[in-house]
Amino acid sequence: MTKTKTPPQEQPVPVPVEDKVEETPYEFVASMCSLLVVGLFILTFLGQNYVIPSGSMEKTLLVGDHLVVDRITLAPPARWMPLIHYREPKRGDIVVFIKPVPDLDADPDADGKPQYLTLVKRLVGVPGDHIHLRNGIVILNGVAQDQPHAQPTTLENHVDFLDEYPSVPPSPDIGATEAWSVDFPNHIENGDLVVPPGQYFMMGDHRHNSLDSRYWGFVPRENIVGRPLFNYWSFKTPEDQYEQTGIGHTVAWMGHVALHFFSDTRWKRTLHLVR
Repeated sequence: MTKTKTPPQEQPVPVPVEDKVEETPYEFVASMCSLLVVGLFILTFLGQNYVIPSGSMEKTLLVGDHLVVDRITLAPPARWMPLIHYREPKRGDIVVFIKPVPDLDADPDADGKPQYLTLVKRLVGVPGDHIHLRNGIVILNGVAQDQPHAQPTTLENHVDFLDEYPSVPPSPDIGATEAWSVDFPNHIENGDLVVPPGQYFMMGDHRHNSLDSRYWGFVPRENIVGRPLFNYWSFKTPEDQYEQTGIGHTVAWMGHVALHFFSDTRWKRTLHLVR
């Protein structure tokens, strides 16, 4: 009788156990610092947050729109960032800029210097352009411009100073700055306003509710901060909200936002491109 041999059983291959590496407190702090540095770099050199405080750009931009602003494209070229695309501001751009005249309603800063507002308007005229308005239509270098984004002029809202510009000169009586009222005649040729070198002419899309270059003059090239890219959040906001001051009002508004975040957020404007 033949004895059958039992085949030897295969021994299981041992699976190496991976040691779980835990992040040390030092590494955690280093990671957070890296994120902060990158975030600060982006906010300082590449992008910036901006909130629309008034209705001067309706319907293009609404009060309560929160924008991401590109600070690079319209910046003066820098040798240390040779791969970045730069260009000069052009007609039709929506730009964020520092108002060329101080805000007389704001208190001076800690050093006693006047404060300057940051505004957003549409660029209408570049250096060398001849501009005038006829019944609210912008005539640029002799050619009427098609500007569907602009508020139309009607019999009800027509204002000579705003809609026949510059046939009616600016004056402090109608809200213009005194400096612009004095300098204004130096830029008039044959009934046109001529934009000087290194300067730009800005107007709001809500033409009859916009304090713009018609009231305070040209914007220097160095005052241009950048251009809005997209709207990352929009919340229904009263037009006078950003004029309110005080801790009590701020806390009350924060509570309102928390309670009405879902109902008053304009969801259709989220990630809406600015044009």
